[in-house]
Amino acid sequence: MARFELKLPRMGESVAEATITNWLKSVGDTIYADETVVEVATDKVDNEVPSEVAGILIEQLFDKDDLVQVGQTIAIIETSEIDDDSVPQQQVDPAIIAEVEKAIEVAKESVLAPVDFGSSEKFYSPLVKNIATTEGVSLQELDAITGTGKDSRVTKDDILNYVQSRTSSNKSVVIAATTPKVVPVSVTKITPKAVPISANGGDEIVEMDRMRKLISGYMVASIQTSVHVQSFIEVDVTNIVKWRDKHKTAFEKREGEKLTYTPIFMEAVAKALKDYPGMNVSVDGDYVIKKKNINLGMAAALPNGNLIVPVIKNADQLSLVGMAKAVNDLGNRAKQGKLKPDDTKGGTYTVTNIGSFGSVFGTPIINQPEVGILALGAIRKVPAVIETPEGDFIGIRQKMFLTHSYDHRVVDGALGGMFVKRVAEYLENFDTTRNF
Repeated sequence: MARFELKLPRMGESVAEATITNWLKSVGDTIYADETVVEVATDKVDNEVPSEVAGILIEQLFDKDDLVQVGQTIAIIETSEIDDDSVPQQQVDPAIIAEVEKAIEVAKESVLAPVDFGSSEKFYSPLVKNIATTEGVSLQELDAITGTGKDSRVTKDDILNYVQSRTSSNKSVVIAATTPKVVPVSVTKITPKAVPISANGGDEIVEMDRMRKLISGYMVASIQTSVHVQSFIEVDVTNIVKWRDKHKTAFEKREGEKLTYTPIFMEAVAKALKDYPGMNVSVDGDYVIKKKNINLGMAAALPNGNLIVPVIKNADQLSLVGMAKAVNDLGNRAKQGKLKPDDTKGGTYTVTNIGSFGSVFGTPIINQPEVGILALGAIRKVPAVIETPEGDFIGIRQKMFLTHSYDHRVVDGALGGMFVKRVAEYLENFDTTRNF
């Protein structure tokens, strides 16, 4: 019998690592070819890792919640012939069990207590505290870090460098296999957190799921990273509403796709980004990265109600038909939980349609490391002053608000305001004589 190394496969061009979320097979279990062994997750999308061979799972090299690099071996399978009438069995060596139990005890001993920042005489920013809590850095370790910030304060880069150096020097727990081969297994330190207790006994306490925790972390990090400023502008989209009402049936019949407002708005945003490339950038420390491509993120709902941002690549190069197909495809696959890792990578600017929930306007949080995000409010019939050569009069118009949140570190009010104004101009001057 041969030993097969099950490796973490490539899951997309831009995906370098994934987190183990659930082992579907245990040591000693029978595995069939193409049967899923383990579930993993990138920063936003879940995936299954199937076995390429049939056999017995004899080693798991990573635990749940461990971070694995693409190409790393995550399990060892002892290959054998498997059929429906004969399923090979294997007894697990008691020595292996003893070593595993010993490794678990070592992991337990390495778990750190929650950090009590109030007992320190030093000042730490909320971001540094959050990283320390997430990475299990004790207060003693934190106090020992030499800060490079003002008044020797510990900066984000200081603690991240410390975490990286500490991780690289951590000793691996070694588990002996059924052969003399020794495989290092990394142990992730987990900071225990007390479960809240209901004061009156009637409250339901539910732990956030993995995606909600990720979203929470992204939102807090974005607020702590970017200086959020908002610009609001009201847009008359009466002509767009009339044009869509006139063409949506023929569009769906010819293209097999529904024509929503979203691709029309996305088209206007892509044009405005070409006019104002200063909004199509990202920030990395003290450097501004000017993006060559215009890749529009569109906030979409997952089956469990959580949020994800798939990306329309090279949006400025798409026709309205192409934009509609891209919007519908990503939106549908998001609802079905079928997005691929690359579908959520490479965004340069994000649009969120809060109007679909009836919101008139809102203040969206920037999707890091981008520098801007546009919220589309609900389209409403409102009384408005209409200017004509014969004079002004009151009429019923279809209007909506655009809310532009931007990073004031690199985007000033002039650029932020001119950009959203340009989007409004493209929408208000929509060519009603155009075809699809």
